[in-house]
Formats: sequence, C-alpha cells, structure tokens
Amino acid sequence: MRCFRKATSTGEMFAGFKTMSDVNRILSKAVEGERISCEDAFCLFESDDLIAIGQAAKAITDRMHPERYRTYNIDRNVNYTNICAATCHFCAFYRRSNDADAYVLDRNVLMGKIQETVELGGDQILMQGGLHPTLKLEWYEDLLQEIKLRFPELNVHGFSPPEIFHFTKVSKQSLREVLVRLKDAGLGSLPGGGAEILVDRVRKVMTRGKVMTDDWLEVNRVWHELGGRSTATMMFGHVETLAERVEHLKRLRQLQDETGGFTAYICWTFQPEHTEMENIQASGAFEYLKTQAISRIYLDNFSNVQSSWVTQGKKVGQLALSFGANDMGSLMIEENVVASAGTVFYLSLEEIRQVIRECGYVPRQRNVFYEYIDADPVDTMSVSVRN
Repeated sequence: MRCFRKATSTGEMFAGFKTMSDVNRILSKAVEGERISCEDAFCLFESDDLIAIGQAAKAITDRMHPERYRTYNIDRNVNYTNICAATCHFCAFYRRSNDADAYVLDRNVLMGKIQETVELGGDQILMQGGLHPTLKLEWYEDLLQEIKLRFPELNVHGFSPPEIFHFTKVSKQSLREVLVRLKDAGLGSLPGGGAEILVDRVRKVMTRGKVMTDDWLEVNRVWHELGGRSTATMMFGHVETLAERVEHLKRLRQLQDETGGFTAYICWTFQPEHTEMENIQASGAFEYLKTQAISRIYLDNFSNVQSSWVTQGKKVGQLALSFGANDMGSLMIEENVVASAGTVFYLSLEEIRQVIRECGYVPRQRNVFYEYIDADPVDTMSVSVRN
C-alpha cells in the first residue's frame, strides 16, 4: 500500500496575512458585498476564528437569501456500475471488471429504484458510475431514453465530468457531440462529482486515468454553453495544501463568472476508511464548517451552498445552515459511494424538515434548479388559521 501524507505546507504563495485585523478587514468587506481575493481567502484558511468566519458567511447567506425558507430535495443516488478503468486511491467504491462484486445494474432493477423514488415524492435521480471500459455511448443514450419514456417528469442529474470525458474517449467523438447526444436523449443536468481538488498536482497524486483540471472545467463549460446547468463540488482534507483549496475555489469562480451555469456548490471532507489513503486522518467538524464558510464568502457568484449532512451527520449538517449553507441537500434515499468508505448517516424526510425548523426557517422542497416544487407553506398556514 502506498503511504499518503496529509499536506501541511501551504507554500509562500500568500505569505503575510495572519493578523486578526486582516481577518476582520476581509470579513467586513465581504459582508458589505465586496469580492475578496485569493490572498484574502488564504488568510481566512489560516485563521482559527471559526465563529467570526461563520458569522460572516451567514450574513452573506442571509443577504443572498432573505426569504424565510431553507430548502431540500428528494432524490436517489443510482450507481449504474461500480466497474471503473481509473485508479483513484481515495475511492472505496470502484471495482475492476473481473472482481467478484463488480456489476452493471440490471435495467429492470434500475427502473425499480426510480419507481420507488417517484413513489416517495422524488423528482430526480442522481445517476453516476465508474468509468466503464466497454459500455458504448449508445448504451447510455438508450438508458436515458427509457427513463424519460417511463418517467417523463423525472430529472436525470447524471454523469459527472470524468464520466462525460471518458465517454468521448470510448466513442471517439468530441465533447460537444457527446453532450448534445446525451441532452437529446434526456439528460437534464450534470452533477459536480470528480472535482476533488482542481489542481493537477493533487490529481496526479490521488488518481490515475482520470480527467485533469482543465478538462473537468471544460465539460461544464460546454454543457453550460448548451444551456445546461450543473453543480460544483470540492472534496478536501487529503493531500492538498490550503493554497490549493484556494486555487480550486478560484477556478470555480472564474468559470461561473464566464458561464453562470452552476446552480450550487457542495463541499465535504475526505472519508479515508477502506481506501488506499486510510492512513490520512479524517478532517473534523471544525475544518468542514470553516471550509464551507470560506467557500460561501469567496464564491460570491454562486447562489446556493449545500450542507453535506451525508458525510458529516445530522448535527454538523444542521450547523452548516449557520455557516453559509442555505440548502440541506437531499433526502438521499440511497447512497453507495460514501457508504463504501464506512460513512453511513441517514435522515428521514421529517428529520430533514425538523432540522431546518430548529434553525428558525421554513422547510421547502426544491428541484435541482432551486425552484420550489411543494405547496406554498404561507397558504397552508393561512388556511389552518382560518379553519
């Protein structure tokens, strides 16, 4: 087993911003609506003043979302295959084709999972898998077409940028051609998986045979140009430096300035158990909340930030609503990738709604485009009072 070392050196890229007055200055201008720089973000990452950073992130969230609602959605993570041609040292989910537990999900089983999701009030599936070495693009088109035929109102939030880029290699077609074909077949939106840290040094340490930074961004860029929407993510707390976290956020903000196509941002901590990097100690709640809060402050052109209760658990997931998040994420009827690394948290629909209520907000169900899809609770409340 390779020995991976958690990064400690941040380099000299942003030296000199370490005083409390610097932190207060940065937070004040961010709350007032001024864009912070990469140097500012690095200063915040070096600070241990979690409360001040969190308060600023919440103030920004409240300015961007003055409504009394906080949102959630209902979907299911359908992993159509665990067979993957890439080698990601941080992943406990992938298998090779000849492994005993390798699979490609039976079509009837997959449709049954979708039917269950719809019956539970879900309007979407999150469909992702490994980089299967032999499945043709036509297989994915046929799958999308069948889903749309049987569930015309369901949104398929499917195929992360690494998968899309892999499809171009297997099909020997351009990125634009692949995305057009998938969109025409019924693909509704792209998830932000496979971003990890958008710095090639980090990606080369952690993975082999997987998309590099510029290509991950290009998949999203072309999808946005086609009128599509996607989410952006960051998995941190492994071999990256603080400066590389900032670089990741910079690349996302730059692309959002260019296209405006990202609907939301989600970050979570690396889950090392059962992976080839299990010697790295997992980051705790302090680092998660600080990183999410700084992300909210820096990503001033992202409308929505999602809590990652799936990796952090109920209590920290709830706290995230006071550290820059305006959304509790998904009910997540099924989740396999994070669970493969030994992290298994579960919240019922009522628990998610109660978590939001306890923070002083009204829970609302939304779709992937952050449109409310439930009844207006104001109307419901007024009817109750009259009756």
